[in-house]
Amino acid sequence: MTRHMIVTMPGDGIGRIVLPEALRVLDAVGFDAEYIPADIGWEFWKSEGNALPERTIRLLEKHKLGLFGSITSKPKDKAGAELDPALQHKGYVYYSPIVGMRQYFDLDLCIRPCRSFPGNPLNFIRRKGDGFEEPKIDVVIFRQNTEGLYSGVEWTNPPENVRQALDTHIKMKKYAHVKSEDLAVSCRIFSAPACVRIVRAAFEHARKFGYKSVTVCEKPNVIRETSGMMLAQTRRTAGDFPEIELRSTNIDAQMMWMTKNPEDYGVIVSGNMFGDIASDGFAGLVGGLGFACSANIGRAVAVFEPTHGSAPKYEHLKPSIVNPVAMILSACMLLDYVGETNKAKRIRTAIAKVIARGEVRTYDMLRLKGGPDVFKKGAASTQEMTAAIISEL
Repeated sequence: MTRHMIVTMPGDGIGRIVLPEALRVLDAVGFDAEYIPADIGWEFWKSEGNALPERTIRLLEKHKLGLFGSITSKPKDKAGAELDPALQHKGYVYYSPIVGMRQYFDLDLCIRPCRSFPGNPLNFIRRKGDGFEEPKIDVVIFRQNTEGLYSGVEWTNPPENVRQALDTHIKMKKYAHVKSEDLAVSCRIFSAPACVRIVRAAFEHARKFGYKSVTVCEKPNVIRETSGMMLAQTRRTAGDFPEIELRSTNIDAQMMWMTKNPEDYGVIVSGNMFGDIASDGFAGLVGGLGFACSANIGRAVAVFEPTHGSAPKYEHLKPSIVNPVAMILSACMLLDYVGETNKAKRIRTAIAKVIARGEVRTYDMLRLKGGPDVFKKGAASTQEMTAAIISEL
């Protein structure tokens, strides 16, 4: 068997904590890989003016596979203020390195599974009659990853040629008397080929894993052109999958329905922003971001990451308190991607057993406020949760 070469990018904050825990689990399950560390994140923005250094791009081009932790992003003015003084006022602009990575490598398929583990005290419950019930949730969100509001086509104080083009639209009459310097414009751009690719991937996943429905979650009644394109392409593609029910929901209604009947949904497909919103919403029903994993898949390169942030306030706590499960589940998605599905299944089964037993729970699972005192209240450390999972393996 070929030994896999994995580019590891811990990034910022708790990314530096949870990524090594995932590697411990991959080693324990017998995954034959070599890990190549790479630079990414806030430290490199401050010192080099680039949070995604060229040398990291070259490593991903060469090895094709990446595991990513988390990054810190800040608004433009704060980012500029933290840049090395020698680099300030020289035209450097901060861009999110994970968004940049998605754009550069065209990692256009974002896959975010949201599955509940029985016994997780953070699982969604609802009232039923005089009691309560806990529905089983198994939702996979396919999010178009490179277009929409994340395409990066935007201006504050749009240049004259852009303003002139905008002014040709009848709806711009409302802004006719607004100076360009008082305008900020972000473009929501969809393309038919990108819509077709994400939609077809969603239907193929539903067919492969036995999901009964695919729901396109957009807002075509208001955002008629872009959401309309996604809906139209979904309807065309659905004809090739007659056994799978096609549903359509508006993003605002979806956020309501997900807390009424989340078990009714299987695969959901959306554009970039709405997919981001829906995936975080469903993640909240299965334990929160400590359980939220994701894959960013292109035609040549794939990068796997938890969807949580860098939480820098927790980085330096000793022992560490953060939940490593999202990062470990992201590593499972990498295993699936390279064909090591049995190893991925073993890890997920081990996680499920630890959660069901309930003897080892991180602070978030105990609904505690994060801090060094959580251990006095019964919380397990990051490393103890990993050790419990490895013990099950």
